[in-house]
Order: sequence, then C-alpha cells, then structure tokens
Amino acid sequence: MHQRTVGILLFNEVEVLDFAGPFEVFSIATLLESNEKPFIVKTISENGELVTARNGLKVKPDYSFANHPSFDIVIIPGGFGAEQIEINNSSVIEWIKNQQSRVEFMTSICTGALLLAKAGILDGKKATTHWMDIDRLEQEFPNISVQRGVKFVDEDSIITSGGISAGINMSFHLISRLHGKDVAIKTAKRMEYEIKL
Repeated sequence: MHQRTVGILLFNEVEVLDFAGPFEVFSIATLLESNEKPFIVKTISENGELVTARNGLKVKPDYSFANHPSFDIVIIPGGFGAEQIEINNSSVIEWIKNQQSRVEFMTSICTGALLLAKAGILDGKKATTHWMDIDRLEQEFPNISVQRGVKFVDEDSIITSGGISAGINMSFHLISRLHGKDVAIKTAKRMEYEIKL
C-alpha cells in the first residue's frame, strides 16, 4: 500500500479547527480490509518553531520549510494569521507556489484560500472560503469564480473549503475520492461526525 503524506501548514494565529479537524480525519483513517493507515500526517511552519494558534493554543510543528519531507497532499488552513499576516509573507506564498508543482492535491480551508489566491493557484478556477471573507476573495482576486453557499469546491487537484469545520467535510470528500466512500464513512463513524457523500 502506498501511504500518502499529508502536510498541514501552521503559522501564528492559525484557526485551530482548520488544521486540527483535517489532522484528526486523515490521522485516524484506516482501510477496510487491512486496517492499514493510508495517510501519514505532518505539520510544518516557515521556521519550525512553536506556533501560537488562535486563542493561545501552542503547537510545535514537525518540520520547517527547510527540512520537511515530500508531501502528496498539502493543507493550507486559514484564520486571522492567514488573512492579515501570511498573505503578505513572500516566503510562505513562494513555498505554496513551489508545493503546487510537487503535490498531488493542494487544498485550503477557510481563508487559506486567500493564500492560494495570492500564489496564483486559483486563477481561472472555482473556489470558496469562509462566508465572512467571500466578498474579499471575489474583490481582490477577480480571476477566480467564487462559489457561495457550499462546504467545498473540488477542482480536481485543487480543493478549497469554506469556514472552519468545512475543512472536515473536505477531508472526508478527499478520502472518499482516494479510497472510496466506505472508508470515509467508517472514519466519520469513528469520529461520530455526520457526512453526506
């Protein structure tokens, strides 16, 4: 079995459920017959140092931009840190651009879509973000076809999702695409999370 490595970007003022929700989904997913884990989940930040997420949660990333392994899936979460700080951080935007050419799937949650947009990854594509920031995404990045009232938007190798808990829905959707609905349903049941696939 080929295990895919999931890399979740962390930064100061990242929204907690944006990264913790998908972390949980991909971490506990197991295949039906073999019970093997199809995903290895790791966290990275620009410098690898302790990150202070929203509301003061401290998180120690596994890797920095300089020493992380290759990823198959990259998750870009949102939060105040994405929309106000990292969107102006050229190192982060360049890292996202660089990863886009290497990964199988580039995904975002909430205002992580703004970082994908800044990197030019969403140009000419459909995308979504948190409902509070959807006007900003539309106004600042007119080359994106912004979708409202949806949990996530699947553009094949690029998947964007709405606010906070929508990243969990997106994660189940991606598991369903890669390993079938039954694996996604089994994982959701373990988490006691209701999904519609």
